Amino acid sequence: MLDKELLIELKNYVESHVHPAVLHEMKLYSSEERLITEELQNVEIEDFIKIKRQPTFHQTLFRFIDKKGTSDSDIYKRAGIDRRHFSKIRSNSEYKPKKNTVIALALALELTKKETEKLLSSAGYTLSDSDTFDLVIQFCIEKKIYDFYFINQALDYFSLNPLI
Repeated sequence: MLDKELLIELKNYVESHVHPAVLHEMKLYSSEERLITEELQNVEIEDFIKIKRQPTFHQTLFRFIDKKGTSDSDIYKRAGIDRRHFSKIRSNSEYKPKKNTVIALALALELTKKETEKLLSSAGYTLSDSDTFDLVIQFCIEKKIYDFYFINQALDYFSLNPLI
């Protein structure tokens, strides 16, 4: 639940961005002001989401696969993902795999660091500069090391769990 101070700030924000005619109408119907304000806040939030929304993980992943001109089976085999798991990713557009799965897919696609960040971001993840595992992955991507055997050796060197 939003606290009172934040609600006041939100109301002021909405009022400052609402068309003046709508604001005037809101003041005329003071008994309905709360309902109208709530509706406008919902519209404002919906507009904000429409403007800011980025492609989903599903959309981003399959755009990269199409861009690379490779088959789904080549990618999931290289990533070490079984067919059923990949089928779940393919068939459920709202499915969000674990971070390691997204990294494995990025490496299988041989994505650049920027492309990898885009794929991770679409699933709600990022590569952190304060996490050793993430730093090893970033290093491998920057050096174009996409061989899982070598990546897992590098992770093992730092006593980290293998990627796959």
